[in-house]
Amino acid sequence: MASQELAIRRQEIFRNLASVRQRIEAIVGGKREARLVAISKLKPISDIRIAYEDGQRHFGENYAQELVEKSKELPLDIQWHFVGPLQSNKCKMLAAIPNLWAVETIDSQSKADLMNKACASRESPLRIFVQVNTSKEESKSGVPPEECITILNHVQGNCPKLQLAGLMTIGAPNRDPKEPNPDFITLKNLQTQFQETSGIELELSMGMSDDFEEALKLGATSVRVGSAIFGERPPKH
Repeated sequence: MASQELAIRRQEIFRNLASVRQRIEAIVGGKREARLVAISKLKPISDIRIAYEDGQRHFGENYAQELVEKSKELPLDIQWHFVGPLQSNKCKMLAAIPNLWAVETIDSQSKADLMNKACASRESPLRIFVQVNTSKEESKSGVPPEECITILNHVQGNCPKLQLAGLMTIGAPNRDPKEPNPDFITLKNLQTQFQETSGIELELSMGMSDDFEEALKLGATSVRVGSAIFGERPPKH
């Protein structure tokens, strides 16, 4: 990338990051912390370096191989989140990334067990989020809400190399914007239900570029924002 193009891109990403951070702060306002995960899938390493230069440390990727390659090229203090559909044969590959901060897409007991096994040589337990298909769409990954508590209990009781960190959902599009997002409400209710029985308060990873502000108002502790920071993504070939 030419130096002039890089300078323009830097200004754009800095400006977008500042806007997103201001919008987050306007809602949480020091009352609680909210994590911004910059979703950098299909974006060049140069974009991630610019966001890193502006203090961003949490980044999310959807494809295991892309995450592996980027993690080798970028600073070790980046805290990577895997947020794409988790394939069983990718657990070892992901567990080998030293600065993998969390896998947010555990959606079955078997995948929890495989990831637990893959993390055997990691020094400390790996944070995981259980992904819930709150909208019950066939096209989406995630455990059905009615099975969520069972998986949470399984991870807590049977996966010592995993740290149960939270719940994750992808809100359904094409809903009534005048009504509270039912996906976010479902996730919040599951958080409350698990806390009542276990005493553990899980994080809520919900909200993306189009709806992170509503997610924060409904209790999100982590939002996953891509296009509002980096612009639209190119199609994956």
